[in-house]
Amino acid sequence: MFYYRIDKETELRILELRYAEALFQLTDSCRDYLREWLPWVDATQSPEDTKSFIRFSLKQFAENNGFTAGIFYNGQIAGTISFHSFDWVNKSTSIGYWLGESFQGKGMMTKAVKALVDYAILDLGLNRVVIKAAVNNHKSRAIPERLGFVQEGIEREAEWVNDRFLDLVVYSMLAKDWREKQ
Repeated sequence: MFYYRIDKETELRILELRYAEALFQLTDSCRDYLREWLPWVDATQSPEDTKSFIRFSLKQFAENNGFTAGIFYNGQIAGTISFHSFDWVNKSTSIGYWLGESFQGKGMMTKAVKALVDYAILDLGLNRVVIKAAVNNHKSRAIPERLGFVQEGIEREAEWVNDRFLDLVVYSMLAKDWREKQ
């Protein structure tokens, strides 16, 4: 299983079914905030929906095609971070993430993204990591910008969220650039 200690307060753990209730409660408590940016929020109506998502993520992990980790802060689930899938032929992946409102502003998401980029490039040998964020989601966009990702462009009306299309900013990091920054 995937486990990564970030610092004394924060760790990443692959999502397991035993975390479903706590993850659902976090999602439910942040529903209004999350649904502005994430298309899956309205479909997550019960702990069983969260369990289905965790089963999907564990299947991805077993098939070596991505996974979702819980971000734990002082033992409490604070959000998630995911490799959406792995493109082994082209040695690339994309990362998605969200954090409960009460856990924001502590720098943990920047550290979590850095940890996953390290893992993708240094451990898995991938060459390219992509992050996409809604143009107006400034908090989410700040993460790749802080880590030195290159803004490649904007995908117009790329994602249907909460009865509207969102334009997405595409950021990327290449292995050679990441290694130079370390």
